[in-house]
Amino acid sequence: MQSKNNSDNLLQKQITGNLQKDIALLQTLFTNDDTLRIRRICNTANPALNCALLFFDGMINMQVVNEFIVKPISQSPYRADKDHIEELLKTKIIQTEQVETTAEIQKISQAMLYGDSILFVDGLKNAFIISSKGWEKRSVMEPPSEQVFRGPREGFTEAIMTNTSLLRRKVQNPDLKFKFLNLGTETHTKVCISYIENLAKPELIDEVEDRLRAIQLDSILDSNYIQEMIKDAPHSPFKTIYNSERPDTVAANLLEGRVAIMVDGSPSALTMPAFFIENFQASDDYYINYYFSTISRILRLIGFFITISAPAIYLALVTYHQEVIPTQLLLSLAAARQGVPFPTIIEELLLLIAFEVLREAGTRMPNNIGQALSIVGAVVLGQAAVEARFVSAPIVIIISITGITSLMIPRMQGFIVFTRLSLIILASIIGIYGYLFGMSLILLHLVSIRSFGYYYVGGFASFTAERQKDIVVRAPWWKMRNRPDYLAQVRQRQPERSRP
Repeated sequence: MQSKNNSDNLLQKQITGNLQKDIALLQTLFTNDDTLRIRRICNTANPALNCALLFFDGMINMQVVNEFIVKPISQSPYRADKDHIEELLKTKIIQTEQVETTAEIQKISQAMLYGDSILFVDGLKNAFIISSKGWEKRSVMEPPSEQVFRGPREGFTEAIMTNTSLLRRKVQNPDLKFKFLNLGTETHTKVCISYIENLAKPELIDEVEDRLRAIQLDSILDSNYIQEMIKDAPHSPFKTIYNSERPDTVAANLLEGRVAIMVDGSPSALTMPAFFIENFQASDDYYINYYFSTISRILRLIGFFITISAPAIYLALVTYHQEVIPTQLLLSLAAARQGVPFPTIIEELLLLIAFEVLREAGTRMPNNIGQALSIVGAVVLGQAAVEARFVSAPIVIIISITGITSLMIPRMQGFIVFTRLSLIILASIIGIYGYLFGMSLILLHLVSIRSFGYYYVGGFASFTAERQKDIVVRAPWWKMRNRPDYLAQVRQRQPERSRP
């Protein structure tokens, strides 16, 4: 605690202009940090250029430091007195892309920690913050969790400036704005708010910024930290903030009037507001024929219904409502259950737990091993369980269909597991009425949720032809002339004209 107080006191100070004292001040602030480097620079032609360059090893580009800072200062032929040395350094000697001056120790320390170099000049009460960032970063590649059959293969990285440049390439518009904040009392993580000025509503931008500024966490290491802190309905299993690692997806959301948040150190960008139907839309829906896109969306919706409902409906029918099952099918189910010691609900829970264990193990293992583990585990365990009469064959079929359809909607895995279990428990108590009661609660919850002031059910709220062009059905581009009327300030996307 004493060390923390000392650091806070040092951060409130300003540099003195005495080179030795200023160096000692930074050394005290970063005590016991062996990555701090101090490079003394002198110029024989100009004794006023008695300098020290401070930076952290591994955070800077050494070629930039040597070629554009150290060499120009040490070999500069320019002469100037103390009153003009600052302007001389900024305009004629230092040759990097960005140079600014400050006397505040707090700004100096933050700049150093972010990869900039600090130049102290004896006799000057301002230090130079010189852009020299050069840390290692991952190259741009396709996000493994959002692969597409057709379309761009670029994905965000952990470097926030790389991510902003990827968005700039997608939206080459001066109205695309980036606003930066520092969040986290200990990490001082750089966070970027992005929006298109003439499309996003000012009240939405202000709401996003207000929620970000209200965050009081000590650390922000990933965008999910922010997502949990600013989302609506924080206890809801539904995502009221959408996340993506694809620049084209985020750019498309910005062009509809939404706001994006990017976090330095995280490849996942957040966009808001979010809507329920987004869970069933994929970025390559817009890169392939609209007929196939529509069929894919309908299949995802059907798969969602099956994955949360199939175990509960099967349990309700075989336990409480055998009269609605055809006789031959009922006899087959009864024969398959001969010798099985557990009731149907225990069978379902055991197999669902086994499936989730296999899925989790496959996710955590390397790709090749994970795929083999999932396939072999599912086949071997399922077959062995049926032969050993621990579970019946129909249950294996139901759980297999449930598991496969859940993989069609990867964004909703958490909600699917929670809802599926809840519906099974309700169906085991009062049969099909418990299932219908659970579905009613889900629908009521859906219509009650909002995302940054917008209804979560979005386009479902009004069944107009205009709104349904990009909900379940993906209309051709020449038909989607307008942006969603409940989002963007400017509705028109293209002029009223027939297809060329």
